[in-house]
Amino acid sequence: MRTGSIRVAEISVSAIKHNVARVRELTGGAVIVVVKADGYGHGAAIAAQAALAGGATMIATADLEEALCLREQGIAGPILCWLHGARVDFTEAVRADIEIGVSYLQQLEAVAVAAEATGKVATVQFKLDTGLSRNGAAPSEWSALFARAAELVRDGRIHVRGIFSHLANAGDENDRAQAARFDEGVEMLRGVGIDPEMIHLAASAATLTSPHLHYNTVRVGIVAYGLSPFADKTSAHFGLIPAMALRSEIVALRGVPAGAGVSYGFNHVCETATTLALVPIGYADGMPRALNGAGAWVSIAGEPRPIVGRIGMDQFIVDVGPLAGRLQLGDPVVLFGDPAKGYPPVEIWAGLMRTINYEIIVGIGPRVQRRPVDGSAV
Repeated sequence: MRTGSIRVAEISVSAIKHNVARVRELTGGAVIVVVKADGYGHGAAIAAQAALAGGATMIATADLEEALCLREQGIAGPILCWLHGARVDFTEAVRADIEIGVSYLQQLEAVAVAAEATGKVATVQFKLDTGLSRNGAAPSEWSALFARAAELVRDGRIHVRGIFSHLANAGDENDRAQAARFDEGVEMLRGVGIDPEMIHLAASAATLTSPHLHYNTVRVGIVAYGLSPFADKTSAHFGLIPAMALRSEIVALRGVPAGAGVSYGFNHVCETATTLALVPIGYADGMPRALNGAGAWVSIAGEPRPIVGRIGMDQFIVDVGPLAGRLQLGDPVVLFGDPAKGYPPVEIWAGLMRTINYEIIVGIGPRVQRRPVDGSAV
């Protein structure tokens, strides 16, 4: 692990554990925590270990490469992945005990080939398209897919652990329609003699608001990291704790007179004499360049201070104003974090950029060191 980094995302292990426990409290069933996209930007191995320690039944990734990387990093718990290339070879997945999400018959046959090659029983979960029109088996494919699965189960080549789908979050009426189609798929699978252990439809949003969609398992992403999937409801509303605090430090302090231009284009001009602090993190690290002049702020010495001037690739500037006499080089700067600690919430950036908090956190770049705090993590 690098030391002395000037760009750090501190990841609260205890917050992730708390959030997973909160989901378990709300649902009473099994919890799958999704750690795709490098754990939603938090570090996949850090997130996976914390989630399992918090009571998650299983970890999930989007693709096989992400899943195998977790195995290489020492994550031994159950892992599910479901988004595969057209000519994927599942041999390494079966060998590493990765559970494979299957969306169509060709994938199932590829799993059977991998099981034969390794001499191991492959564990699968069927992903159904119930209306999102994305990944997953279409209703017209279910009968043939499940019939072939029953043959492979009898042959001892596969074990079917679960069945799942994903909601479009297009309103309660549409969610209920998807759930009805999902129920049909579950019953069709049972009709060929396969009774799945894990049945999951609800992701983060439905986990928080729709108990009738919980079945016996929920599958959460953003909620595990302490963020709300709703623009009009905060993390605190659901008893969640944001796990990431994005930090840097002051590397220069400079007094400037009234009328001084700041950064490229001088689109910010100081109205009065003030002191500017240089912070070495920029749009190469996931800080949106368009935050320039949008009203974003950071926390320095426990106080909110505005970002001024254009954000550069590697750096940005803060007007520290009356704090100048209290500051020195190396003092910490918090760009976003848990608002309960006085930090700007990540939703400020998301709102100013007219996007979602998901996009901000997964966009934090590789130069930013992910550093687990308040608990052990890999």
